[in-house]
Amino acid sequence: MTMPTTLFDKVWDAHEIHRSESGESLLWIDRHFVHEGSFHAFNKLRERGLPVARADLTFGIADHYVPTLTRRLDDIDDAKVRGMIEQLADNTREHAITLFGLDDPRQGIVHVLGPEQGLTQPGLLMVCGDSHTSTHGAFGSVAFGIGASEVAHVLATQTLWQSRPRQMRLTVEGTLAPGITAKDIALTWIARLGADGARGHAIEYAGSAIRGLSMEARLTLCNLSIEGGARCGMIAPDDTSFAYLEGRPWAPEGERLEQAIRHWQTLKSDDGARFDRDITLDAAEIVPTVTWGVSPEEALPIDSCVPDPATQHDEGKARQMRDSLDYMGLTPGQKLTDIAIDRIFIGSCTNARIEDLRAAAEVLQGRRSRVPGIVSPGSTQVKKQAEAEGLDTVFREAGLEWRESGCSMCVAMNGDLVPSGERCASTTNRNFKGRQGPGARTHLMSPAMVAAAAVAGHLADIRAL
Repeated sequence: MTMPTTLFDKVWDAHEIHRSESGESLLWIDRHFVHEGSFHAFNKLRERGLPVARADLTFGIADHYVPTLTRRLDDIDDAKVRGMIEQLADNTREHAITLFGLDDPRQGIVHVLGPEQGLTQPGLLMVCGDSHTSTHGAFGSVAFGIGASEVAHVLATQTLWQSRPRQMRLTVEGTLAPGITAKDIALTWIARLGADGARGHAIEYAGSAIRGLSMEARLTLCNLSIEGGARCGMIAPDDTSFAYLEGRPWAPEGERLEQAIRHWQTLKSDDGARFDRDITLDAAEIVPTVTWGVSPEEALPIDSCVPDPATQHDEGKARQMRDSLDYMGLTPGQKLTDIAIDRIFIGSCTNARIEDLRAAAEVLQGRRSRVPGIVSPGSTQVKKQAEAEGLDTVFREAGLEWRESGCSMCVAMNGDLVPSGERCASTTNRNFKGRQGPGARTHLMSPAMVAAAAVAGHLADIRAL
């Protein structure tokens, strides 16, 4: 008899070529995404005179450095930004790698583009030199970020040495209240378990509330796995996944799709499969959540108050809280809904899909934003769809800027940033010091909550709208 097996182990074992005496696994890589930051790895190959082993399984995406004000390379004044984009184009051209470049109608943020194009599929092992590669696990793939030397190793061999992580099952049972999103689920579990709460683990999200999420919401949830310290996040594929993939450019078609689905249906944890940790949340307890500090774990329900370090018995944590409050310019006991904002941002690989834009537009419809802000769709395809639905008009009439797709204000390396000292309500994934620009103060929340903050001019409870 075979032992009950987890979803993660099924995918990992299917890709294990060899296991060393120390227990490390040499894994076959099905998809390798490279963006502008991959130039170090290409330089390593060039120094050693090595080709790219499987150019057909490697895909270049321009996203981190691309400006959102133009699609013309000649219009980019910043020589460094222009050089990074040109270098990616040169490297992919030299090795005959498919490139979704600046002017490509399919261009987008890598973690939006992959699923959108059908490159992300159940049961694959996927890597990229970006920590939020965990996004792709929403389809039941094993997907994680890698460093520059590992990118070079994958380019040269299409394989990678990795240690098998421990496993955690995070179950969310019950029905989410209206207006509660995957972003709220993620911020809730990270706040409860901590930014290191899942360190060294692969997470499988399970439960009725997870099965009830749309494909786009699942992508948001898995995207944020890394913010709780996890190596990756996964959700077992089901009819929602299969329906999303049908008709995508790189997805199988016809009889091949039927065969694929029969295999994909086996990708689930067996009854009795063992996890190193089992965590359960009640969906009914999850409410609109925002961050108040400089880590995703420093988050609270929107109807809460800024915490007081004096009530914290752990001096180390109290010191961290004081430091966070000082940087964020907040006072203990202050109502979160009294925190005024200076601008908003809707975008990033976390929350810039069409479903996210629709949620924000629904709140903004017929209303004006009290602060300036940028809306940057997750891909050119999302932008085109949003414009066909008139969402761009809603954003413009609300007083916000409608931009091109790219990582934009999430990473502040492309010309889009929050001025020092200003406070931004953001749909992004990180609120570290300086993440959106030197001295920027970031509050993370869902797209609808950002829209509500825009209308109010301060952090606001979506339930009041």
